[in-house]
Amino acid sequence: MFAYFRGRLVSVLPEEALLEVSGIGYRLMISASTRRRLPEPGSEVLLFSHLAVREDAFQLYGFSTEEERQLFRLLLLTSGVGPRLALAVLSGLEVQEVHEAILANSPERLYGITGVGKKTAARIILELRDKILKLSPVSGIAASGAAHAPQLRDDAVNALVTLGFPRTAVQKAVASILEQHAGLNVEEIIKYALASIHNA
Repeated sequence: MFAYFRGRLVSVLPEEALLEVSGIGYRLMISASTRRRLPEPGSEVLLFSHLAVREDAFQLYGFSTEEERQLFRLLLLTSGVGPRLALAVLSGLEVQEVHEAILANSPERLYGITGVGKKTAARIILELRDKILKLSPVSGIAASGAAHAPQLRDDAVNALVTLGFPRTAVQKAVASILEQHAGLNVEEIIKYALASIHNA
């Protein structure tokens, strides 16, 4: 219903921002990541938004980037994850870190987040892995291209193994791709590897 709000930032609290747009004040729930990116009160700001509708309430959520909103909406697709818990995930980790945890099948990277136990972390990874793989590079995974090469290799190998491919074949394909192409991110490595394995 609301794509974004652009207006004057009136105030910022730990979990919410008050935005004035054309004389109307909007209260938006925000993550710690978004809060860190907000300017000083009185400044103009743009927040991407999501409207959560319940039987007893309407609640707006605000995000500093489209990628954060996109991940928030994906998290809501996970069984047992509501808006508050999705926001907690975004407060606990940056978007890129959540993507990498899902692709690398590393639920332990989500355990420390308030409200996220082992079962919830496992569900997030199981139910969102394929959806994350289909996202465009600008979704935040592209930023992982600056990560250390061995970590990129391990994340790509682990993600492919969780998809059911033999580890030996995956390791060989990933090693070959990294030799031929420089500067790839995890998603690009996985795409090249999938093509290589299917054509083998």
